[in-house]
Amino acid sequence: MFGLEPHVLLLLGVCLLAACAFEFVNGFHDTANAVATVIYTNTLRPWVAVVWSAFWNFIGVFAGGIGVAMSIVYLLPVESLVDSNVYHGIAMVGALIIGAIIWNVGTWYYGIPASSSHALIGSILGVGIAFSLLPESRGAAVNWGKAGETGIALLVGPLLGFALTIGMMFLFKRFIRNKAIFKEPHKRKPPPLWIRLMLIVTCTLVSFFHGSNDGQKGVGLIMLILIGIVPSFFALDQSKNPLDLRASLAQVEQVMSRVNRNELSPADQKMLAEIQVQTADMDRIFANTTRIEDLPRQTRFEIRRDILLIGNRAKKLLASEKVSLSTADRNTYDGAIKEMKSFTDYAPWWVLLMVSVSLAAGTMIGWQRIVKTIGERIGKEHLSYAQGASSELVAAMMIGASTAVGLPSSTTHVLTSSIAGSMVASRGVKNVNPGMVRTIALAWVLTLPVTMVLSGLLFLLFRAVIG
Repeated sequence: MFGLEPHVLLLLGVCLLAACAFEFVNGFHDTANAVATVIYTNTLRPWVAVVWSAFWNFIGVFAGGIGVAMSIVYLLPVESLVDSNVYHGIAMVGALIIGAIIWNVGTWYYGIPASSSHALIGSILGVGIAFSLLPESRGAAVNWGKAGETGIALLVGPLLGFALTIGMMFLFKRFIRNKAIFKEPHKRKPPPLWIRLMLIVTCTLVSFFHGSNDGQKGVGLIMLILIGIVPSFFALDQSKNPLDLRASLAQVEQVMSRVNRNELSPADQKMLAEIQVQTADMDRIFANTTRIEDLPRQTRFEIRRDILLIGNRAKKLLASEKVSLSTADRNTYDGAIKEMKSFTDYAPWWVLLMVSVSLAAGTMIGWQRIVKTIGERIGKEHLSYAQGASSELVAAMMIGASTAVGLPSSTTHVLTSSIAGSMVASRGVKNVNPGMVRTIALAWVLTLPVTMVLSGLLFLLFRAVIG
């Protein structure tokens, strides 16, 4: 299969299973957040809630697009993504998957709502930093621009979740006259029908948006595996004809030809020269080729490499104040690069299916530990209907907004901070359990550095072993 040697094919299978395992763990680790409120308010029986949440996670993966997936992929330096050495790809994806899974399983075992998003992102950053220590990196490290955007999204999400839930609780108290919504749920009776429907809707929204955001992280992870180990098959979207890239390539060359080299700094002149080398290489690949059958399969990775390098370097070049181009030229360039990136930024339907099934299966297993923490241990009082509904409604909005702009969001941290906000809105700061909040905060603070160190060391170890 794929023309791979048996042992490489075996490693590919192991990596794909590991990626599915990560999403499986993500399912019972993160999705417990979605079902905690409906279980602890007796809105749904546990098994019904878990199956319902699993279903909407499944749907969310298919509806979420691939914006977040590509944000995850491009956290790594471009230079590490254009390495066609299969063993280097295995070392990269193996290190980041193992690092993330170790942290996820450890925090789940102790019932700590740590973030799978943070764990995966920390592992990717650790691999990127470790890659920068290798000679072939030429100093390239993490894509700090993308890492900065991701970091801001992960930091702002919980803070907004906390504040917005306090506001939501205020609105509930102001406009909902029925005080039953603010009382502790009866231990054996379901809530009134209108409250029950509201809680089911919020649970559904959190589950759907969790699938659309966290599921994409698994999609990005699997695409890293496929591109790293089987580049000739998955470097480009196989549903598209690479020869259609020639029009976009010509537009990029046209815009770059209008950049006045004499106005540039030496560093920018070097970058322009590198862009021209990449465009010339694509011209060489397409030269005298009129049919897709005439394009050797191994050139697909070369085309991918050229597209990524052109996009990366041209973006930096055009950001320079010394580059004077018209708005029309810049718009032409943006459109051409967007079209070229559509060939590299994709995911086959079966990858979405793998992730959605893994996430849904994980949702139905092992959820009890985190549910107990969410329902009982964040606040000093039992979760009320209003607290559950407001927390999940805010969490759904925050996660949905992050998905819409193509940035990862931490379901765990957004929802736990929202529940803390609902507790504060109910009876003040003293209503929050300080011990559990400290534990969650500590996991939040430690996740990135621990997974970065763990995955970075694993990566260097694997690279030392394979040479």
